[in-house]
Amino acid sequence: MAKATFAAGCFWGVEDTFRQVKGVTNATVGYTGGHTVNPTYQEVCTDKTGHAEAVEVEFDPKQVSYHQLLAVFFESHDPTQLNRQGPDYGTQYRSAIFFHDAEQEAAARQAKEALEKSGLFKRPILTQIVPATEFYRAEEYHQRYFEKNGIRSCHLPSAQS
Repeated sequence: MAKATFAAGCFWGVEDTFRQVKGVTNATVGYTGGHTVNPTYQEVCTDKTGHAEAVEVEFDPKQVSYHQLLAVFFESHDPTQLNRQGPDYGTQYRSAIFFHDAEQEAAARQAKEALEKSGLFKRPILTQIVPATEFYRAEEYHQRYFEKNGIRSCHLPSAQS
């Protein structure tokens, strides 16, 4: 198994999107990229912890590649929005790829560059590509939120901005 970590707005929709991908064995919502140790949801929502709402994805590279996960990531949100997705705003909703090794970093930078050159978006891609840091699992009520609450989606698909 391998691990990938992504932030693309509200983590409920990001988690649900990745759970649908064949080869993804688990997706966990949590907080990463900030400075507060073991933050709570309420703390992250203050926009003072530096953390993003993120999803740690465990996957079988024999069934799905990291490149395919990057494609899902970029297709499932608007990477041109700074610190927001739809009505949600704040640094916790930023677009970010947290790489776990040099290969993931290179793949993420290549995917971002290719998307920028494609002309699909009219505005610059603002996705951060940064090293993975400590990942703090979110409270249990956030895990598999859509499944627990019978909601299908709140996540906005990428709009060619």
